[in-house]
Amino acid sequence: MAEASLTISSKNYSSWSLRGWLLCKMAGIDFAERLAPLDDPATRAELLLLSPSFLVPCLEHGPVKVWDTLAIAEYLNEIKPQAGLLPADVAARSHCRAVCGEMHSGFANLRSALPMNLKARHEGFKVWAGAQADIERVTSIWRECLQQYKGPYLFGATPTMADAMYAPVCTRFATYDVKLDPASAAYRDLILRWAPMLEWTNAAKSEPEEVEELDVEF
Repeated sequence: MAEASLTISSKNYSSWSLRGWLLCKMAGIDFAERLAPLDDPATRAELLLLSPSFLVPCLEHGPVKVWDTLAIAEYLNEIKPQAGLLPADVAARSHCRAVCGEMHSGFANLRSALPMNLKARHEGFKVWAGAQADIERVTSIWRECLQQYKGPYLFGATPTMADAMYAPVCTRFATYDVKLDPASAAYRDLILRWAPMLEWTNAAKSEPEEVEELDVEF
């Protein structure tokens, strides 16, 4: 029996579910997946960005129940410090937390204009100006981290919680054919080839359910 359970929603559409799932994989915790039904109004509201809060993913580990992605990351770091979810250096840890927090609370235009959809590909997609500003900020964060910590991941040789937080953005950039500078494109491709990401993506592509509102023709 698994030591923990993680409630997620659609693997094709839910960026927050992906973040929580990656964090659990990175921590090496033994967990079972629980799927929130797509016909549940609360689940659909979260996927369509109509909910003010996000209740998936939700990690249950013994008596502990944690449903905010950053809270999950911090909890896993506390119980599995050897997993390296945060950098060892105190300054790098603070930097990592800052860029994770920025993703957690910001980039609303990017989320609404480029919804996560792993099955879709929109070649030559025209990004509107508000979302472009978010894209430029994301890639600025990536370039700064890659230069400062020497890559290939954002904070060095191994993935941290920052890579989990920005992984869904990598899928969005691929889905909507977003043009990137060479360093950002290389990082996007690294994350998309990352073994846990491949596992998630393969499962997403075999997912039968669809959320019609997110499958619009651009």
